[in-house]
Amino acid sequence: MNPMTATPLTTTAPTESGSAAGAIEATKVYGSGAAGVRALDEVTLDVPAGHLTAIMGPSGSGKSTLLHCMAGLDTLTSGRVYLGSEYLDRLSDRQLTMVRRDRIGFVFQAYNLVPTLTARENITLPFALGGRRPDPQWLDLVIDTVALRDRLGHRPSELSGGQQQRVAVARALVTRPEIVFADEPTGNLDSRSGADILGFVRRAVTDLGQTVVMVTHDPVAASYADAVVFLADGRVVDHMDAPTAERVLDRMKGLGD
Repeated sequence: MNPMTATPLTTTAPTESGSAAGAIEATKVYGSGAAGVRALDEVTLDVPAGHLTAIMGPSGSGKSTLLHCMAGLDTLTSGRVYLGSEYLDRLSDRQLTMVRRDRIGFVFQAYNLVPTLTARENITLPFALGGRRPDPQWLDLVIDTVALRDRLGHRPSELSGGQQQRVAVARALVTRPEIVFADEPTGNLDSRSGADILGFVRRAVTDLGQTVVMVTHDPVAASYADAVVFLADGRVVDHMDAPTAERVLDRMKGLGD
């Protein structure tokens, strides 16, 4: 089965072979009655492990809502979310907090770095919060992957926007999460810095075996992905394997963005 095909989920894990890092079957409504907004309308999606999946669509199509629901940052009106074979909706608030800390990585447009910590301290923050120590070899590999070796002692105010986002990417990778969610990770960057970040994310997938789900509005960013999922009006309307910027742009024109 094509991992990007929208097919109904069962009450157990959607892919018992373990090929999916995450899956969702979701309806999300904000508000109620006539004023309710249907942000996700029976969206069904499996995310293949070891792949970079881009999510695209016009403004208001539900891209960020889908990402936040898959990451356990927002609740569903109805449906279910899986991380691997685990049904997240069955977890307590404490268990869900631990899952987000230990098994999920996040990269956001706004970087979300702690200004008083050095780059190294920001990268290892998930371990400090969990009272654990990072694997030194893995930490070194992540640092070298995002090319930050010579900036580890600098605080965010001493780093460029691209360097700050590299710190955020490293922090997302350092716990070896099962899946990384990235919401417009290059939205605040110039084209060169954005290309650097996308190259680092691509390398994390190809060389480190990471799974990444990335929301983006940029066809060039989407071209780094293994596949693109297109949303419109809260529904999955298409997907594209081996995308190019030109093919993605043409498809987006058809969606009205």
